[in-house]
Amino acid sequence: MSLAAPWLLVLLPLPLLLRWLLPPLVQPRRALRVPAHLAPAGEAAGLPDLRDTPWLAALAWVLLVLALAGPRVERQADVIPASGRDIVLALDLSGSMEQQDFTLDGQPVSRLDAVKATARAFVAGRTGDRIGLVIFGGRAYVAAPLTFDMGAVVQAIDEAQIGISGRGTAIADGLGLAIRRLDGSEAPSRVVVLLSDGVDTSGSVPAIEAARLAAAHGLRVHTIALGPEDLESRPAARDAVDVATLRAVAEMAGGALFRVRSTPDLQAMAEALDRLEPSPGERPPLRYWQGLWIWPAALAALLMAVALLDPRILTGRRA
Repeated sequence: MSLAAPWLLVLLPLPLLLRWLLPPLVQPRRALRVPAHLAPAGEAAGLPDLRDTPWLAALAWVLLVLALAGPRVERQADVIPASGRDIVLALDLSGSMEQQDFTLDGQPVSRLDAVKATARAFVAGRTGDRIGLVIFGGRAYVAAPLTFDMGAVVQAIDEAQIGISGRGTAIADGLGLAIRRLDGSEAPSRVVVLLSDGVDTSGSVPAIEAARLAAAHGLRVHTIALGPEDLESRPAARDAVDVATLRAVAEMAGGALFRVRSTPDLQAMAEALDRLEPSPGERPPLRYWQGLWIWPAALAALLMAVALLDPRILTGRRA
């Protein structure tokens, strides 16, 4: 515990100083002494007049000065403050995401299962951000709106299944829908994380045009090229990812490209993305002062109220 203004404690001896400097108050003397049996009810009962008790006034003064000095205690907030960052994940659910060319805990898994595991961990660590989820295949739709509820986004990731949005790869549509979800946001930082393992086959506009729109609206786009094969090294390979397009999208929208061929690459990508978009959960806890002045002030007010009470009120008797 500490005081916000400890220097105000110098006011404590003020009443004694005034009593010493000011002339004494002359009290009129009674001309007659009233016998006890003729005295008013409060005096006959022997009740003290609290207005004449200097210790009560002194205690009230001490409490008032203490309240003015501002007693306080330091607290630590359990809630992490909002980061001011909105992030939309755009997840490819095309048919090629069924390929089992990743491993998880030593077992072969599909690309989608590996991505889900990484996305769950990434989202769970974004406390303080608003996260949304867009999924796309042959068409795109919003699986989770922007929210601080990380559990709801993780559940939407878990429930994402290949085929529910078609089996194509509408990269531009997925990116465009993510941009529209962020366009109305007033957050200082707005980010799209786009993951795809194929070639844009069913988009209505080129993906690079969607990236240009994102840049014009102040959005940043990071892209993740998923899969062991790409068009640059093996143009004839089936289910090869179009790394060139995803690189151009990232460069156009001020983001970074992550090339992911294996589960370790996925984990390294998540760590690198955390460095680019630091999690607010890594901030030091919020500390603040909780004022306690109300307690001495309330007690002083109570003492002054008692001091001003007529003793006859305390006894319930009337003169």
